[in-house]
Amino acid sequence: MKRISTGSPFERTMGYSRAVVKGGWCFVSGVTGYRYTDMTIPDDVAAQARNCFSTIWKVLDEAGFAADDIVRVQYTITDAGFVPDIEPVLGEALGEIRPAATMIVADLIRPEMKIEIEVTAFKG
Repeated sequence: MKRISTGSPFERTMGYSRAVVKGGWCFVSGVTGYRYTDMTIPDDVAAQARNCFSTIWKVLDEAGFAADDIVRVQYTITDAGFVPDIEPVLGEALGEIRPAATMIVADLIRPEMKIEIEVTAFKG
């Protein structure tokens, strides 16, 4: 088993890995819109979604996976009204991959967080 970290303080204080690779699977924890290098987060939900995917791509690459290995994605957004804003970003990132997906509307742990994206990848 391989554990991957982005250096986010949340990983340490909450006791989790950004991703875990086990066999042909890569489980990427929920990623919010922070730029983890300096812990800044844009206010715009579409920009947050782009940051999420930027982090996800880096993590998958470090794990030895590619975007087209994604088989499952879960989106959590804090307001259903954000869907029109994030739809183009989601389509750009995963439109050709078309993994199984779920979108949930719920609060996140910090008020500045508007979206969280979790993915599972598989190389068979």
